[in-house]
Amino acid sequence: MSKIENIKLKLDQFVIENNEHLENFRLQFLSKKAELQELLGEIKNVAPELRKDFGQQVNQLKQYAQQLFDDYKAKLESQISYNQSDVDVFRPATGITVGSMHPVTIVMNKVCDIFEKLGFEPVSGPDIEDDWHVFSALNFAPEHPARDMQDTFFVEVNPEMLLRTHTSSIQVRTMEQNQPPIRVICPGRVFRNETITARSHCIFHQVEGLYIAENVTFADLKQVLLYFAKEMFGEETKIRLRPSYFPFTEPSAEMDIECKICGGAGCNVCKHSGWLEIMGCGMVDPNVLDNCGIDSKKYSGYAFGIGIERMTMLKYKTNDIRLYFENDIRFIQQFTAASK
Repeated sequence: MSKIENIKLKLDQFVIENNEHLENFRLQFLSKKAELQELLGEIKNVAPELRKDFGQQVNQLKQYAQQLFDDYKAKLESQISYNQSDVDVFRPATGITVGSMHPVTIVMNKVCDIFEKLGFEPVSGPDIEDDWHVFSALNFAPEHPARDMQDTFFVEVNPEMLLRTHTSSIQVRTMEQNQPPIRVICPGRVFRNETITARSHCIFHQVEGLYIAENVTFADLKQVLLYFAKEMFGEETKIRLRPSYFPFTEPSAEMDIECKICGGAGCNVCKHSGWLEIMGCGMVDPNVLDNCGIDSKKYSGYAFGIGIERMTMLKYKTNDIRLYFENDIRFIQQFTAASK
C-alpha cells in the first residue's frame, strides 16, 4: 500500500510543460514497464483477503494517471497558436500536378484521327515478328540489304524472329485474314539498327496505311495524301512526290512537304533543301497481294508509311529527334496545352 501512496505522490508532483514532458510521463506511469504495471504483478503476492481492495486501489491509480495524461495533452494542444505557426492552415492545398501527353503520342493520335475521317480503321500487331510478315510476304529478296544485321535487330535465339522494321507487317496480317475492300491504318513502334543523330533514331514510330479495292489508282493516293498534309499542317501546305523504290510497291514515291522549321529557306533538319521527307508511298505490288491470298488481277491498292517523329519535329519546329527520347519532363511539359 505504501507503494501506491508513493506513486500517487509522484503523479501529483510531476511537472508537464511541453510535449517532451508529456511523453516522459507516459513512459514512467503508463507504459508496459511502468511502476503501475509492476504493482499489478504484485497482486498474486497479496493475502487473499486483501487482494480485492488492493486491486481496486491499483486500478483507480491507473485511471488517475490516465486522466492526468489526457488533461495535460488537451491543455498543451489548446495552447498551440496557429497564428504564430509557420504553416498557414487556412491556405488552399497545393494542387496535384497533372502530366501531359508525349508530343509523339499527340501527333500519332492526330494522324490517326485524320485518316479515320476518311474511313481508315486502326489495327495493331506484335512488335516481335517473323521474317515472312516483315520481309518475304512484302517482296523483299533473300539478299536484300534490309535483312542484314547492320539494318535490323534479329532475335539471337531464333534468327527467323526480329524486331519489326516497319508496321507493314500489320498490313500483311490484315490482308491474310480479310478480303477487299480493306482500308486500314497501322500505328506502332518500329526498330532499325541506325546511328542515332539529330535526324534519325534506332527506335521510332510509324503510321502506315493500306487501301485495297477494285480500280484503285495512284490519283486516289495523291488526293488522300494532299488532304492529309493540309489537315495536318494547314491549308497552305505544299507537297511534292518524288519517284522512289520500295520492294512492296510499284510504282513507288516519297512525299516531301515544305520544311516548317525554316519555311523552305534551308536548315540542318531538311539538309538545307527546304523540303523534308515525311513518308514513302506507292501502289501495292501485285506479288504482295498474291502472297497474302488476294487476287491481284481483280484488286489493286495503295500503301503509305509516315514517320511520326519527323512529323512531330515539323509540327512543333524542333530540330533534334533525340529530344523525344530523353524523357526530360521540362521538355514534355511544354506540350500540356497541345494535349488538351
